[in-house]
Amino acid sequence: MKPSLQLRLSQNLALTPQLQQSIKLLQLSTVEMQQEIENYLQENPMLERDDDGAFESFSSAQQFDAPRSDAVERSDHEEREERDLRDDREHAIPTAPSDVDDDRWAADAGTFTGAGRDEGDEGDDQDIQGSAPSLRDHLTWQMGVTQLSERDRILVRFLIEALDDDGYLATPLGELWETLPPEYEIELEDLEIALCHIQSFDPVGIGARSPQECLALQLKVLPKSPDQQLALLIVQKHLELLAARDFAKIRRLAECTEQALKDAHALIVSLDPRPGSRFAQLEARYVTPDVIVRKLKGQWTAYINPDAYPRLRINRLYAEVLGRQRRGNGDLMGQLQEARWLIKNVQQRFETIHRVTQAIVDRQRQFFEHGEVAMRPLVLREIAEILGLHESTVSRVTNQKYMATPRGIFELKYFFGSHVSTDTGGACAATAIRALIRQLIGAEDGKKPLSDSQLSEILGQQGIVVARRTVAKYREALNIPPVNLRKTL
Repeated sequence: MKPSLQLRLSQNLALTPQLQQSIKLLQLSTVEMQQEIENYLQENPMLERDDDGAFESFSSAQQFDAPRSDAVERSDHEEREERDLRDDREHAIPTAPSDVDDDRWAADAGTFTGAGRDEGDEGDDQDIQGSAPSLRDHLTWQMGVTQLSERDRILVRFLIEALDDDGYLATPLGELWETLPPEYEIELEDLEIALCHIQSFDPVGIGARSPQECLALQLKVLPKSPDQQLALLIVQKHLELLAARDFAKIRRLAECTEQALKDAHALIVSLDPRPGSRFAQLEARYVTPDVIVRKLKGQWTAYINPDAYPRLRINRLYAEVLGRQRRGNGDLMGQLQEARWLIKNVQQRFETIHRVTQAIVDRQRQFFEHGEVAMRPLVLREIAEILGLHESTVSRVTNQKYMATPRGIFELKYFFGSHVSTDTGGACAATAIRALIRQLIGAEDGKKPLSDSQLSEILGQQGIVVARRTVAKYREALNIPPVNLRKTL
């Protein structure tokens, strides 16, 4: 084939490194963004934190006017970037008022700050959590103060290690016994005796092999009474009927009155079916909200949380050295440009978050006034059209970004969701419908709880057309049991 040259025209879209960085920062959570910035700080000497500066001065601190030098040639693009950074001084991001961080606001926003603690007590929470004994530590300590033979101690310790976090012995004794070496000459009865020792420890009910046994162990230590005897009978023989709320059948089989059954039921409900859970080491998870919403002068307004906003600036020492050089260092100039991009992209990230959040607040104003029942239908496209953004940009902003409000801390995407049509041609948010279902069930008569069909009819009377299956789906999402399990005596 004869070689030849051909010219072809084509168009393709290329993302600049600055745009790629902007998109990446926008989709990161606050924690992930802070980690990303730490990586930049370690790799780029031209970038440093401005921890001493006030938040409002961040916009001006990010601007760097390098000394004018004939040896440092600036492109039109660099000059334009510097002008953009100067403009940022005049368009600072709205930040939370100085009194937002007080203990009262934190309490209103549903967070815990440890009010009243001395300045030197930062590690108290960790110390308290670290010093709390585990379930195994608690049982081992009791074994140590109990008079047992060395053989029994070994078996008791063996069974303690086999307990789950709720304090149950989920593995059958026979299976545990088969795992023991034959040369130890341990019989199954020896393990049963060791289990009896554990079941005598605190908390009562520990070492049980089933919920029936757990509740029975707790009832047996109570003083004998008609209520205690009837409760023990129900737990040992009719617990499944009790779980199904079949009170009529229980009264017939136990041959008791309605009042006696009610008293026995109250006694059973007071027991702890998971006695080991109180010793569980819970890992606390903290969320730093990106935005704080407050009502000022009758208007709900969103502010960027200063604690979530990183304070960055150009390292002036390195920049001045670079500016005095007769010939610019290519690597340092690249790092200087990278630092400028990062500072600008971080600010742009929070500007976008603030714009989207304020648009959400404006459209969900009734939620902040009246709660979930006033939530209005909202989709990403609506916010995108209002702000002139792409829908994917709004999606990135609302994912893993949080706002602190007097009603609690919410992820931004919480305010978006499906909706149901009303008979007037409007729409009602699914969140509002779930809140209405919760209110209706909370106010129902326990002896005659509302079925899903009845809930659907009540909502229909309010103009909200919801099928029974949809009501059941929303009820299950709220972790509310069905009508037969909500029935009380």
